[in-house]
Amino acid sequence: MARDDAGAAGTIVVSFLLGAITGAAVALLVAPTTGEEMRRILGDKARESRDKATEAARQGREFINRQRDNFSSAVERGRDAYNQARSSAQPSATGESL
Repeated sequence: MARDDAGAAGTIVVSFLLGAITGAAVALLVAPTTGEEMRRILGDKARESRDKATEAARQGREFINRQRDNFSSAVERGRDAYNQARSSAQPSATGESL
């Protein structure tokens, strides 16, 4: 029974996608713009998308670099704290014990 439900859901999704594609094609064909203007609009949208993607990639690189620096700093502080605690826990050279 579950298999039939999965098949029905897949059919619905495929139908929706085909309807969306058909609607987009009809909208382009019936649009009151010339081919030259449509190409210009599509080119502008493509450039805007590229610029947004470039900016998102730059912000992602900056975020990763900041996190890497924070992590390195935390590891270094942890290492220093460990070494300090280890050296203060060792018995002194005079034979005294804690």
